[in-house]
Amino acid sequence: MLYVDVILPLPLANRYTYSLPEALEGQVAEGSRVIVPFGRKKFYTALVARIHSDPPAGYEIKDVVEVLDPHPILLPGQFRLWEWIASYYLCTPGDVYKAALPSGMKLESETIVTLNTDYEADIPLSVREQQVLDQLTADPEQCITQLEKHAEPGRNLLPVVNSLLAKGAIHIKEELKRSYKPKTEARVKLGKGFDTEERIRPLFDELARAPKQLALLMKYLELSGFFNNASTLREVSRKELLARADATPAAFTGLAEKGIFETYQYEVGRLDKAHTATIDINPLNEAQQAAFDAITACFREKNVCLLHGVTSSGKTEIYIHLIRRTIEAGRQVLYLLPEIALTTQITERLRRVFGNRIGIYHSKFPDAERVEIWQKQLKPEGHYDIILGVRSSVFLPFHNLGLVIVDEEHETTYKQQDPAPRYHARDTAIVLAGMHGAKVLLGTATPSIDTYHNALAGKYGLVQLGERYKDMQLPDIRIVDIKELARKKMMNGPFSPDLLAEVRRALEQHEQVILFQNRRGFAPMVECRVCGWVPKCKNCDVSLTYHKGLNQMTCHYCGATYDVPHLCPACGSVELVNRGFGTEKIEDHIRAVFPDAKVARMDLDTTRSRSAYERIISDFQSGRTHILIGTQMVSKGLDFDHVSVVGILNADTMLNYPDFRAHERAFQLMAQVAGRAGRRDKRGLVILQTKSPELPVIRQVVANDYRAMYDEQTGERTVFHYPPFCRLIYVYLKHRKEEVAAQAANILAAWIRTAFGERVLGPDKPPVGRVQLLFIKKIVIKLDLGMSGSKVRDYLLTAQQRLLADERFHSLTVYYDVDPM
Repeated sequence: MLYVDVILPLPLANRYTYSLPEALEGQVAEGSRVIVPFGRKKFYTALVARIHSDPPAGYEIKDVVEVLDPHPILLPGQFRLWEWIASYYLCTPGDVYKAALPSGMKLESETIVTLNTDYEADIPLSVREQQVLDQLTADPEQCITQLEKHAEPGRNLLPVVNSLLAKGAIHIKEELKRSYKPKTEARVKLGKGFDTEERIRPLFDELARAPKQLALLMKYLELSGFFNNASTLREVSRKELLARADATPAAFTGLAEKGIFETYQYEVGRLDKAHTATIDINPLNEAQQAAFDAITACFREKNVCLLHGVTSSGKTEIYIHLIRRTIEAGRQVLYLLPEIALTTQITERLRRVFGNRIGIYHSKFPDAERVEIWQKQLKPEGHYDIILGVRSSVFLPFHNLGLVIVDEEHETTYKQQDPAPRYHARDTAIVLAGMHGAKVLLGTATPSIDTYHNALAGKYGLVQLGERYKDMQLPDIRIVDIKELARKKMMNGPFSPDLLAEVRRALEQHEQVILFQNRRGFAPMVECRVCGWVPKCKNCDVSLTYHKGLNQMTCHYCGATYDVPHLCPACGSVELVNRGFGTEKIEDHIRAVFPDAKVARMDLDTTRSRSAYERIISDFQSGRTHILIGTQMVSKGLDFDHVSVVGILNADTMLNYPDFRAHERAFQLMAQVAGRAGRRDKRGLVILQTKSPELPVIRQVVANDYRAMYDEQTGERTVFHYPPFCRLIYVYLKHRKEEVAAQAANILAAWIRTAFGERVLGPDKPPVGRVQLLFIKKIVIKLDLGMSGSKVRDYLLTAQQRLLADERFHSLTVYYDVDPM
């Protein structure tokens, strides 16, 4: 008897063992997907991690229901990477599985409710019960999610379903829902008995009275190459045949009814197969060539190299030369980007050089396309040589990875926040590369302090690129004190007179402008002018953001939406005012000041689809848009030729944040946004508006002095013992009752202190202490760099299990954020 140990897509610490029926024994391999029952009536897609003949003791073993893959969909190296992620980031293999595979490769068990037609009510049903039965009378088989669409909003339907089930009014069954279906097309072939020339020729006379059918047959014979070689016919799709013959479906049906044509389904896939013409690679200039040679020399001694190049220094051209050298050696390349918006521009540049050897992988692609890329990458031959994608790309299968490029390595979007695994794609990519014997290049104009520290310490190589491409000058950064201007009542909304004058000058000279405001929505806050009442989310401890375009208020933590109040519920006043400026409000103001300018906004609200990203960037790149307003999305390495003015509307919102990385992050954002100004033959101008012009970080941005910022920040972090001089782990506890969360946090912190002493801070309440009705407590652990990671992991997970074993805390949520951002 054979058994399989499987990983389930659930936050479970252990693997589970199932017996393999004899009929399935030859069909399964390690890395295959199987359907298994779990719980009373649930089915899941599990991944086979091990096949063995050791029966487990102590519990009843269930059978594998179905094998989905004759071949593994995971390579052995991917299992090793999953194990490292689960171990380092203190999560479970099931968490990694859920994040790693496209959802189209995970079948879901949906509860299907069916009507019992023999049921007769003994006692009157409630209104909600009767409503469910009425729905099922119209359609006797529906899943619970369908029923909930017609139910009262905000009310859980499960108790009603449970009640009807107990009364025998309904039945339930579990059905597996396959969310991925291969894309197919109808193709045409000659029917049996019509596949020889001797049998075909008499048809010409037989079809003389049906000229449309005859023309269709003749076109098929031409397209398939029948008279050239009947044994190796070209496949012809039904759609192509009808189009090329200019025929109607009725003519085709007539031939099919006579048995002359047969149709069959052929899997064609969704990936772009069109041939892309390529151009020669651009030669490197002197500074780029020196950097390229230095990186090559560095890779002989070290596996990781940091390329610290100022904005617009031509780092992408160096990447392209490294990619070409790697794929010429027969190895694969993973090119990571922090933001989906960047892939549009970079894809065009890489496609021009590498054509169809590049595959794109990110969440804005349809899930079916991501499944097909995954399956293509599994093939030893015919896979993509280059994968361009965001953080989830590290989970793709690679047979022979030779180079990983992490562009804009400092970006916080490389860190997954929720849900688990809370991994950092840069660090995970370094581990992935190590497993393949590949090299890693980290590129940025503003390195993270952790990375720069590793480079100065000799752990990574360091290559500097200090010249902008074609000797372009760095932008002129002009500081504007908006606190003084506001006191003198000289501000026009969020704009200083200097900024408006420079925007007007740029538009008159047919140049472009970028305005940066790191808050989306119309107004960050609505306030009663009389009593100071501010509308807050019912689920979270945050104020609501007003979105004018949607005419509603939204919580940016849980996504709940609310109607805009017309009067204050606290005092009855109608004097409700909008406080602060979001990107939507900036857009309104700039349209009012420059009514003839074409304005676009780039934030989370306007870029929810893949096509929206591409349209906004394309319009700005081609000059159809004159002014682009955006959040931090506009800071991430986008390359526009005609931007002469960049406005940073309020630097203080980035600085006034309770986090030890606030100044580092503010410097990176401002330097990156400033780098969008000035291209080719003209020096750009940056207007930096702030209420605190005396702050050191403002001077460092103006001077583009990264090293001064690094020295100042590392000096502070040495004193207060923060990264890169220690490792951080945040422990979060969540519960619906604040007192339970507080009690559990105090107990857990006391246990952790017995092992780590004064390295443990808290428990404390985070800046937002309640999200989605759950109260949050946070414990901070500072670990010395030499401490054993495995011992720390074992202790923390044991403490967590001990806490959750207490019946008071069964409904408590505890999780860890390792190396938090």
